[in-house]
Amino acid sequence: MNETLQNIFKRQTIRSYVQKQITDDELDTLAKAATAAPSGRNCQPCHVRFIQKKEYLDGMNTDFKELVGYDTPAYTRWDVNPVYQTAPTLALIFAENESYMDAGIMCENIVIAAESMGLGTCIIGSIGALFDDERSLKWKEIFEIPAEYKFQIAIAIGYPDEKPERKPRFDDRIKVIR
Repeated sequence: MNETLQNIFKRQTIRSYVQKQITDDELDTLAKAATAAPSGRNCQPCHVRFIQKKEYLDGMNTDFKELVGYDTPAYTRWDVNPVYQTAPTLALIFAENESYMDAGIMCENIVIAAESMGLGTCIIGSIGALFDDERSLKWKEIFEIPAEYKFQIAIAIGYPDEKPERKPRFDDRIKVIR
């Protein structure tokens, strides 16, 4: 089996990270992987911001907590597992329109590239609530994202501090029609 397939099959969600920032070379590689993602009609609608400033991560976490509350299923254990999952880097993907498919392709490029470098990732959709609220304007301004751009998806990135057991896959959901 080739390395690419090994990384696809090996990758799993990580929710606990070593408190050590990823290197500039690793970050640069992830940015290149994002840029290499194909998009419909090559319009390249997605814009990525890699957030590493702890003050911003904590600020988004607080705003998210205040928005959704302490007891919601989307935000359990907020004090232990913040919305960015304790990762030192959080990638936020935005687009000029609802380009979920293109964002999904870009997201997969990032997480498979991260896996190949020994980094862990957690794909996060729930933080999108923060960008559907009036608080979004503050964060979009800080991250230099035009107000009309829409949040697509986020990815927590860092060195894993856990090795969770692989969850079972539903192989019966794949059918070949001939």
